[in-house]
Amino acid sequence: MNHKIDLICPAGSLPALRAAVDNGADAVYMGFRDATNARNFPGLNFDEKGARQGIEYARSRGAQVLLALNTYPQPASWPQWTRAVDMAAALGVDALILADAGLMRYAARRHPELRLHLSVQGSATSYEAINFYREQFGIRRAVLPRVLSLPQVQRVVENSAVEIEVFGFGSLCVMVEGRCYLSSFVTGDSPNTRGACSPAHAVAWSETPKGREVRLNGVLVDLYKPGESAGYPVICKGRYRVNGALDYAIEEPTSLSVLDLLPQLVKIGVRALKIEGRQRSPAYVGQVTRVMRAALDAACADPAHFSPRGDWVAQLDKMAEGSTHTLGALERAWQ
Repeated sequence: MNHKIDLICPAGSLPALRAAVDNGADAVYMGFRDATNARNFPGLNFDEKGARQGIEYARSRGAQVLLALNTYPQPASWPQWTRAVDMAAALGVDALILADAGLMRYAARRHPELRLHLSVQGSATSYEAINFYREQFGIRRAVLPRVLSLPQVQRVVENSAVEIEVFGFGSLCVMVEGRCYLSSFVTGDSPNTRGACSPAHAVAWSETPKGREVRLNGVLVDLYKPGESAGYPVICKGRYRVNGALDYAIEEPTSLSVLDLLPQLVKIGVRALKIEGRQRSPAYVGQVTRVMRAALDAACADPAHFSPRGDWVAQLDKMAEGSTHTLGALERAWQ
């Protein structure tokens, strides 16, 4: 039976939020301008005034607003995270995206009317884990990490009453989200508590005779030749010399795109498709939202005859992190 899949799009700024809504997002997700969200970069995210403006804009055009509080508070910083929950409830967001179980308990008890979603940072990869969060905290939706195959996603959907959201386009992560220690090993700051894989204070660019170097806390992550595209530095996607060969030793930059799998996602009952990229530009958000809106509508209307259009693929490839896109773990030949 065909059903509607919500298109959930990133809003790292008010212009990006508008671009998402104007191009067909069913909902946008945002964060506050601090470490309570996992995209804690300078110049991104929302203060209270900006959040109110964004919510008003989205609501006036029929879109929902989800707020990500998807990092893990520490004992000394607990009040900052609970204040963020209270502010989100006062703003009237449509749902909170949470990773920390203690914060879920606080939200469920203090604001029982507030809809809760389990963040991908919660690292729930089985229906048993997701059902636990539902029983304990009443979550309504779970965002799956990008390490599951399509049959594994289907098993989760079939064995849980919780709505399931999967990533549809954007950067991949070699780790199960919420379990990475690479950045904290190098920079001393955990992305799970500070909200950034590569905090700005640890990033240093320098022009050298060999090219443009980028370092994290003094560790050389990559060297870009003149004219070579340079992405934001993260340890997992750096180039290193291993056994005499210089290459991407851990993970090569590339983007996930589920265009080819949209009919299957419709069929198995996935309820939402998430676009990654709160750190990306409004132009990126608008373009990807526009393509995915058209593709998702076509797949939901007639999944049996759906085929990705060439212009959709070409437009998304231009927005890919690397030179192309992949289905990632969703399509594993051995399953």
